[in-house]
Amino acid sequence: MGQILSQLWTDQTGQGMAEYGLLTALIAIAALVAVKTLGETLKEKFQDLNTSLQGVTAK
Repeated sequence: MGQILSQLWTDQTGQGMAEYGLLTALIAIAALVAVKTLGETLKEKFQDLNTSLQGVTAK
């Protein structure tokens, strides 16, 4: 039993996939935060533009 646990402890197969998974998760989180921040900023800009154009009529 001890030999099996020792082999499992030192076995590094699959380690790269775990690292790629963690890296992918971090990139996804960063992208979500960026989209949320940009989305709020763009929403405010369009609301300001809409307010500015309220009384304007087309000719």
